Amino acid sequence: MLMMKLKYLCDLAEAERFHRPIAINRRSITIQLREGGRMSENKRFQLGTIGALTLSVVSSVSIVICNKALMSTLGFRFATTLTSWHLLVTYCSLHVALMMKFFDHKPIDFQTVIGFGILNGISIGLLNLSLGFNSVGFYQMTKLAIIPCTVLLETVFLSKTFNRNIKLSLAILLLGVGIATVTDMQLNMLGSFLSFLAVITTCVAQIMTNTIQKKYNISSTQLLYQSCVYQAMTLLISGPFLDNLLTKQNVFSFQYNTRVVVFIVLSCLISISVNFSTFLVIGKTSPVTYQVLGHLKTCLVLTFGYALLHDPFNWRNIFGILFALVGMILYSYFCTQETRSKAEEGLVQKPSESETDPLVQAEIGNTKTNDKDLHA
Repeated sequence: MLMMKLKYLCDLAEAERFHRPIAINRRSITIQLREGGRMSENKRFQLGTIGALTLSVVSSVSIVICNKALMSTLGFRFATTLTSWHLLVTYCSLHVALMMKFFDHKPIDFQTVIGFGILNGISIGLLNLSLGFNSVGFYQMTKLAIIPCTVLLETVFLSKTFNRNIKLSLAILLLGVGIATVTDMQLNMLGSFLSFLAVITTCVAQIMTNTIQKKYNISSTQLLYQSCVYQAMTLLISGPFLDNLLTKQNVFSFQYNTRVVVFIVLSCLISISVNFSTFLVIGKTSPVTYQVLGHLKTCLVLTFGYALLHDPFNWRNIFGILFALVGMILYSYFCTQETRSKAEEGLVQKPSESETDPLVQAEIGNTKTNDKDLHA
């Protein structure tokens, strides 16, 4: 009898010795698979973000050059009406893409969509009015004010924090762009008021672009499709009036020729990419990052304008652009470091939260639960 008990205990110890490593290995495999999945998701997200940023820069610089030729060379200076045509073409192209099942329609709150669309249209109109009633230098200052205003609004209303390094890089960027672009500074009451409204509406619209996508879990394409028709209608109604006020010309009595029509069509086609990449960049990054990208586009436009269109260029422009590029590089570096540290914190915290139950169930041999973890 004693010998049988000893044999039983030895067999139990042997089984325990071989069983526990299996459970531990199964747990480690589960954790490794989860971490690998998160790392692959992060890599896909980073590649998608880089693609969105590249698409935004290329399309925006292209449309600026195209519109500059259209307005300066061909005399078609109806910017607000042209923007409404851009949005109409974008909506039509997205509707075709929806019919071809390139993306799914995901309806969201009607009041949110129409309010967001109209606000975007108003912000575009106010920016054009700001340019019309102010000097070019003051208009550039208006655009520079969007970043600090966005930081302030996100800090106050969304409790978002920006570390000191990011604020410093933004200050360097804004100083560089200011040196490169701001020349004359002529102030007037009406122009200043319009600029103030333009900054506020632009900041709120761009913050909403980011928050709506996250709140309703929709893609940039779905949000753009549902909102751009309201933007287009707002600008179609107000565009001819605003353009007449700013240019003293009527868009309907303009003498259209083949070259003008070709450049208008080209501008509308490029605008599809511009509008899509705008929503994509803000959704994947943040309104502040989109504005930083906008200043990079400004520097590129100045450079291409000098190289292709022989625009005036001096050492002040060169120094300002280089100074701004330093700020952009620092901003990118600090944002990357911050994102990486948050990702590492997530990898450390999340496995510890999910270890308890699967580990206990593995110890008692619950293979069904472990199979579920391995396929998660």
